[in-house]
Amino acid sequence: MILEKITVGSYMSNCYIVGCEETKEAAVIDPGADFKKIYETIEELNVKIKFVILTHAHGDHIGALNEVIKKYNVPVYVHEDEVDMLQDANKNLSRMMFRKEIKVEPQKLLKDGEIIELGNLEMEIIHTPGHTKGSISIKVENIILTGDTLFNGSIGRTDFLGGSFEDIISSIKTKIFKYDDEVIVYPGHNSPTTIGNERKTNPFVI
Repeated sequence: MILEKITVGSYMSNCYIVGCEETKEAAVIDPGADFKKIYETIEELNVKIKFVILTHAHGDHIGALNEVIKKYNVPVYVHEDEVDMLQDANKNLSRMMFRKEIKVEPQKLLKDGEIIELGNLEMEIIHTPGHTKGSISIKVENIILTGDTLFNGSIGRTDFLGGSFEDIISSIKTKIFKYDDEVIVYPGHNSPTTIGNERKTNPFVI
């Protein structure tokens, strides 16, 4: 598996390029606000972008979405409960964060438990509400991309539109912590961790 983390924008969001080693087909996960950096990484990896998946639709995770769509002519995948936010620049905070409107019509609406094929990879979609109503995590082989649900030693904010502290804790405990301790967590901000480390030390869930 190809996995590249790119930290982008003033909010230091993590964009990920996930791809199949055999076919070189790849996806952009959460294209935050630095298209140049994302483009240069894709070129270095020499992969063919097939689609974009958003773990959620906040502005710091979609800042370069329009540029990625325009350059690679690819569809956008988002959970069905996140569509309203993606289509509204006030709700997705892009107007506040960047003083510009980012409003996108997704091509595929994702559901909990859905499997997305990417070359020879299978990407499992896990609905993990709490940070937003339509937040997802994405399980691929021995990693899980948790967006702004679970961080290294912390959790995502729940004071934005659609947020719920009860929901995010439930999502982490029932949908993320069901995986083995060795599974590597790649969050939407900051550094990677593991399920085992968070299960034992994360102050919000122990």
